[in-house]
Amino acid sequence: METETSEQGTKNWCGSKTHMMKHMCCHGSGGALYGLGFLGALFYYLTTATSLLGGILGVIKALLWPAFLVYGVQKYLGM
Repeated sequence: METETSEQGTKNWCGSKTHMMKHMCCHGSGGALYGLGFLGALFYYLTTATSLLGGILGVIKALLWPAFLVYGVQKYLGM
C-alpha cells in the first residue's frame, strides 16, 4: 500500500489512518463470495456428474461460474 507523508501525518491511499480504523475502506469480501460460490457450484456439478468427463467439466464450470452468471443476466435483460 502506498503511503505519503504530509504535515498532518502519514496517509495511505484510502485516506487517513483514523478513517481506515473506523470504516475499513479496503474490503475483501469479494473473494469470500467467489469462494462460497465456487464450493457450491463444485458440489452441484460433481453430484450431478454421471461420468469422469462430466466431473472434469463440472470442475471447469465451477471455476467459471461468474461468467455463466453474467452471461445469463445479460441474456435475460436482452443486452
